[in-house]
Amino acid sequence: MRKLALAAALCCIVAVPCRTLAAGIPVRVRVLAGKRQGPPQVDPRLKDLQAQLSPLAWQTWTQVKEEQRDLEVGKPASFSLPDGSALELTIQEAKKDTVTFQLKVPRSQTASRLTISKDQRIVHQVAPEKDGTATFVSIRPWP
Repeated sequence: MRKLALAAALCCIVAVPCRTLAAGIPVRVRVLAGKRQGPPQVDPRLKDLQAQLSPLAWQTWTQVKEEQRDLEVGKPASFSLPDGSALELTIQEAKKDTVTFQLKVPRSQTASRLTISKDQRIVHQVAPEKDGTATFVSIRPWP
């Protein structure tokens, strides 16, 4: 009886991390518009990014949309961009405190590989500038 109880407890301990891993890693993706013209201004929803956005060459920052999803290693997720194209985001590797992403925008034939630590986020341009405005994404694992 003791062996059965011990085996059941051990199964529960092992099953919890497996279920957590299968559920994926929560990732917050925000689509941003940066404009070169106009007065310097940052959308209040981007307050946590202000230190990263201020030194860039863009004057006005607006959050276009925000999504949070659980992403699994090796399975691409698609996020629509304002110009009608899509950002394909894939977790290539996940460690205890870091995640390595591959970002692709097939329409503009761009691809990047970024490694982000648990308490950090990245701002990355994903569409070329057009009429003084460019599209960026902010990516944060474990938001």
